[in-house]
Amino acid sequence: MGGVVNVMDVQHFIKQYLREIESGNAAIFAGAGLSVGAGYVNWKELLRPLAEELKLNVDEEHDLVALAQYHENKFNRQRISQQLLNEMAIEQAPTANHKLLASLPISTYWTTNYDKLIESTLTSVKKVVDVKYTNDQLAVTKPKRDVVLYKMHGDIDTPNNTVLTRNEYEKYPHSHAPFITALSGDLVSKTFLFIGFSFTDPNLHHVLTNIRIQFEGNQRNHYCILRRENRADYNDEATFVRAETRQQLFADDLGRFHINVVFIDEFEEVTQILEHISRLYKRKTVFVSGSASDFGNWSQSNTEDALQGLGRTLIDQDYRLVSGIGLGIGNALISGAIQSAYQKQFSHLDERLIMRPFPQYIEDHVQRAEIWHCYRQDLIGKAGIAIFILGNKQSDGDVVVADGVLKEFEIAKKLNLAIVPVGFSGFAAEQIWQETIAHFEEIFPGDNGEIRALYETLGRATDNPMEMISRVLDVLNALSKE
Repeated sequence: MGGVVNVMDVQHFIKQYLREIESGNAAIFAGAGLSVGAGYVNWKELLRPLAEELKLNVDEEHDLVALAQYHENKFNRQRISQQLLNEMAIEQAPTANHKLLASLPISTYWTTNYDKLIESTLTSVKKVVDVKYTNDQLAVTKPKRDVVLYKMHGDIDTPNNTVLTRNEYEKYPHSHAPFITALSGDLVSKTFLFIGFSFTDPNLHHVLTNIRIQFEGNQRNHYCILRRENRADYNDEATFVRAETRQQLFADDLGRFHINVVFIDEFEEVTQILEHISRLYKRKTVFVSGSASDFGNWSQSNTEDALQGLGRTLIDQDYRLVSGIGLGIGNALISGAIQSAYQKQFSHLDERLIMRPFPQYIEDHVQRAEIWHCYRQDLIGKAGIAIFILGNKQSDGDVVVADGVLKEFEIAKKLNLAIVPVGFSGFAAEQIWQETIAHFEEIFPGDNGEIRALYETLGRATDNPMEMISRVLDVLNALSKE
């Protein structure tokens, strides 16, 4: 059976993998390339001192697993373990790629790396990580875990138990049989993105081969990102052409395992791809800010009808809604969202709707301000878009602009959310719309005029608050593609 056509363009990959993330089916397989950007060495540099002890040049060796075995044969495993500690025990800061991956709702990670970058980054964003690098750990489950991280070649905390030499690779199917079983199950049921991975690992190849034989044409699609061979990396044209041909043949061969190759020209493009995925995912989550003790030129009942319709429409259009339930607008908005969610028979309402009223009964004003600030940051940080509606309150008998809405605007800006102010509703939303329009070219530098035209409709006065639904939705749909 021939291989499938499996080289795909970046935009198509982003669309497909984003769909898997939103469905809860995405997984990551991280290789050494993910850690190199943080300052850790790759395999060749890890083994360079050991090769010198063998009087070999690591740059001339193609089988690095065999090289590690030669060193153990001549000396002992302890020297290899010490070299691992020398290079990997120093804690490094996570890369942008680690942070972007951690921001996504991906619950399954596999890695051949020994360092702790993945788990430390996930922990830093308050995710509970269940790390597995021994057979015994597979038999227990960490309570309330968000992510399972399988470190199939071990962890730097136990360097003597890592998988590095030829002997250890050969014993792996027996010594780590439960990992083989777990990986096989995940490759069948989840869609993997291989990142920073070279596909030279014999154990992974063994698992992929078994899945291909058992499932034949019914294998699940996976993806990997590879840097194209670059002419600048080679001394002559003939060597470059051979390398380019070899890479294309390798990419074609990955098609046997339904691994789709996404080619990039430079490693920096990985960050751009992950940023795009993260932005598009977060822009399906909308934070709504606003309050109203006065409805301006609109009646309260008409405004509430419009807010209810907006909440319903957001859920109908598969957006996730986050709200602090602002006074005067929150109840109507949430009512519409819940109505839609139940009509669509969502089994997990909390996946579509996050409702968190602000804690009111904190007597200490300083403490309340601090808690509310943290509360706002937590809420807004869950979203990629912030909608601002109305935004006023009573103060000493007068109607004034709600400072809380303006604070939420400032937080949303710092967190790089897309700002969608319903300026024609007046008050704080109008101020925010005016500022957004004033700095529009800075906010949307690549806009051809389409998005600006939609934003201008948000400031166009209307007697009918129901118009906010179509105008806001037009902007959201444009931003989801931006």
